[in-house]
Amino acid sequence: MIFAFISSAIVGTLLGLEWAPDDSDSFFADPLLDNAVLLVGLALWTPAVLLAVRVCGKRPAGTLVSVTGRLRWGWLGWCFGLAAVVLVVQNLLLIVWSLFQDSPETATGQMPGWSELLLSLLVLWVLVPFQAAAEEFVFRGWLAQLFGGFIRSPWPGVAVASLLFALAHGFGQMSGFLLLCYSAAWWGWLTIRTGGLEAVIAVHTVNNLIAFSFAAVFGELADDSTAADAPWEAFAAELLFAPAFCLIAARLADRRGILTRTPGPKA
Repeated sequence: MIFAFISSAIVGTLLGLEWAPDDSDSFFADPLLDNAVLLVGLALWTPAVLLAVRVCGKRPAGTLVSVTGRLRWGWLGWCFGLAAVVLVVQNLLLIVWSLFQDSPETATGQMPGWSELLLSLLVLWVLVPFQAAAEEFVFRGWLAQLFGGFIRSPWPGVAVASLLFALAHGFGQMSGFLLLCYSAAWWGWLTIRTGGLEAVIAVHTVNNLIAFSFAAVFGELADDSTAADAPWEAFAAELLFAPAFCLIAARLADRRGILTRTPGPKA
């Protein structure tokens, strides 16, 4: 991430790009460019952690992804479809819920034009899957396996990874912190239950795509809030929809014969 930010600073200086104000947490004045730099910086976690597994762990990098030593693309596609259905229903419920609030929050950004909106969606939809996958490689993959190297039970690793995942999003509201810990715990369970990261990569990607798309549509890409700032309504909905997705995905994995343990050596 440091490499990404330094490279962006050099390029921004050479091109004369406008910087964000000194009192801002942003990097560039253009919110789309600023988000793109952040997403690229997070996406670079993937080659970093895969290299660490290969060099320091002295094992194939693919063992970080699943028990088969590779990404199971067909299973990933099924998980994307399931995540899209579950999360669209969840967000529709939250939208309807917000309509009945006494003082609903109003958008503070300015609606973009069609060209600006399409460019934003294109950039975000290209980068977000790499960012979401990278976070899963680190928190549900590497950290859990790191603890598994010296603790027989996987649950201490899941617990620590879930806490670190929540803290990595910053300090917001207690509702947002609990939401992140709760979701991460279920995702850790699902990773073990399905023997790989495909399901959690799918749900994390779809969740972030919906969030970023809403921000782009309503002109709120400059908003630096994260899931750590989620309100209590979002946490209440997550109490139902996180286990719903995970339990359905686990059942679907059983029906499709998805391996959950590393295959033994052939006789």
